[in-house]
Amino acid sequence: MAQTAPTPGSPSSSPPPSDSRDMNPWAAGGVMFAGVLLMIDGVLGAIKGITGIVSNDVYARINDYVFKFNTTSWGWIHLILGIVIVIVGWGILKGNAWARGAGVGLAALNMIANFMWLPYQPIWAVVSLAIDTFVIWALCTDRSKAVI
Repeated sequence: MAQTAPTPGSPSSSPPPSDSRDMNPWAAGGVMFAGVLLMIDGVLGAIKGITGIVSNDVYARINDYVFKFNTTSWGWIHLILGIVIVIVGWGILKGNAWARGAGVGLAALNMIANFMWLPYQPIWAVVSLAIDTFVIWALCTDRSKAVI
């Protein structure tokens, strides 16, 4: 028995519905990585914060810096921001819709805080800036659903 091809426009000839053509494979894998990076960056921020709160001798003192806070104030800023970033990173890994928008906003806020933190710890601040840049890119370009 010979098989005949379906006629054009029939239901069997249409491609299966898929969002894969809208998905950037780098970004799809990047969301999970972004969630993990946010959690790591949050923990690093909390460590920066605890260090600034506990000891004023760890970070260099800047006399004529425009954004002049004492290291205890910077410590509280980084500690609170770090804890919130860890929670949002976990939310991204769980696939919560609110977490992606919050992740972009908090990564941007963390970038600003780390830019202002540059004179105190330049290498650590630049590493955090790079992490936040990737997180913002990954969360803004992905269109997939939950990661885990």
